[in-house]
Amino acid sequence: MNSPFSAVRVRRMTPADLDSVIEIAESLKEAPHWPRAAYLAAVDPEAARRRIALVADDSGSKTVVGFAIASLLAPQAELEMIAVASAAQRHGLARRIFAALSAELALAEMTEIILEVRVSNHPALGLYRRLGFAETGRRSRYYHDPVDDAVLMRLEL
Repeated sequence: MNSPFSAVRVRRMTPADLDSVIEIAESLKEAPHWPRAAYLAAVDPEAARRRIALVADDSGSKTVVGFAIASLLAPQAELEMIAVASAAQRHGLARRIFAALSAELALAEMTEIILEVRVSNHPALGLYRRLGFAETGRRSRYYHDPVDDAVLMRLEL
């Protein structure tokens, strides 16, 4: 059976994608809710913090269905966010976005990816474990609103 998302492509995020990206993030209670300026910085090649930001879109309609953002501090990258629109979840899109991101990070000579995730975010923890991330520690009461611990994870590229 073909997925309705088989025509999705992963590409670099542009400022024109930001409305869709923000809409996806705000629709997901588990996703960080960044201000627009943070997303603008993620796509700005002149920003002080170097990042790789990708979106997944339907190649026909150009509708953004997911995205990922990673910051770079060689030789380490931090996965800051990966999100897929609710209607597009459970079709392997996060895995496809992450595969493209990993390839970009390897080209940028990153050797590992780190992240932190709420201990209560079971879907994300499951995804990260399936992608090969290993837990390296925890930060007690790291998140606020609601208060939650952070799980620290790492993946060698």
